[in-house]
Amino acid sequence: MNRRPRRNRQSSAIRAMAQETHLNPGHLVQPLFLVDGNNIKDEIASLPGNYRLSVDQVLTEVEACMELGVQSFIMFPAVAESLKDKEATYSHAADNFYLKAALEIKARFPEACLISDVAMDPYSSDGHDGYVENGKILNDRTLPILSKMAVAQAESGFDILGPSDMMDGRVGAMRRALDEAGFTETGIMSYTAKYASAFYGPFRDALDSAPKAGDKKTYQMNPANKKEALIEAALDTEEGVDYLMVKPALNYLDVIALLKANSNLPIAAYHVSGECAMLIAACQNGWLDYDKAMPETLLSLRRAGTDVIITYFAKDFAKRVGTI
Repeated sequence: MNRRPRRNRQSSAIRAMAQETHLNPGHLVQPLFLVDGNNIKDEIASLPGNYRLSVDQVLTEVEACMELGVQSFIMFPAVAESLKDKEATYSHAADNFYLKAALEIKARFPEACLISDVAMDPYSSDGHDGYVENGKILNDRTLPILSKMAVAQAESGFDILGPSDMMDGRVGAMRRALDEAGFTETGIMSYTAKYASAFYGPFRDALDSAPKAGDKKTYQMNPANKKEALIEAALDTEEGVDYLMVKPALNYLDVIALLKANSNLPIAAYHVSGECAMLIAACQNGWLDYDKAMPETLLSLRRAGTDVIITYFAKDFAKRVGTI
């Protein structure tokens, strides 16, 4: 036999030289759930090891992550029901605790990269990502609201804004609003291919942000579709996006690979709460070895073409593994 592939596997040193895909904490983004108040660290029952944190606790968590090499964070607010209304006005209010938290984090850790969430659902009394009228999500009525939210978040120090709403034209509307307000250097990481998935459950538990009526299938993508992701990516790119995201991740590796092959922009993937919760549950039951299954899972996302991985395992990977 002239070719014996096993020659390149016979020792750790040789395997390292032949390794095609690498993963380190710099590729990872740690999600953070914020609540108003002080000294709050409330574990999310459906996502063990993850917490709703008050700002003082978030500062501690950010510091711990950064000491391990995780420098990027995506933040989500759990907003009291009394602050929600149809137009999500609290999303850009001067006293918004989420915006104040970003200011505090950037003042303490200016080198940290903060990624926001731009969508109405955390602030909407209807629980939808867009403006609701007579049971219908109004796309164009939503865009000015998202634009106000985007400018408020940029003013608070977010480095990259993450429109997760899936409204048509939202990247262009946000980019114009940001540029007009002088935030030409604020990036946009759009949820380009966000699917109407069954794997968001623990996340919605964390934020209490499930729709009050109906579902999100008229704006989130059909899980059966792949080519449609190329349409969304082309539109986002034309409108001025800086990163393209696929959400969920593990069940959409083919979509990640498709966007990677058809775009020169960095590709992000959101390794969502349900995907992580399944692995945690299997490991807690002794069916899988967490220290082996967790890094293999993240490596598969890199191999598929992901440049940026948003995962609830970011801190754990940095602590337990470090680099692959």
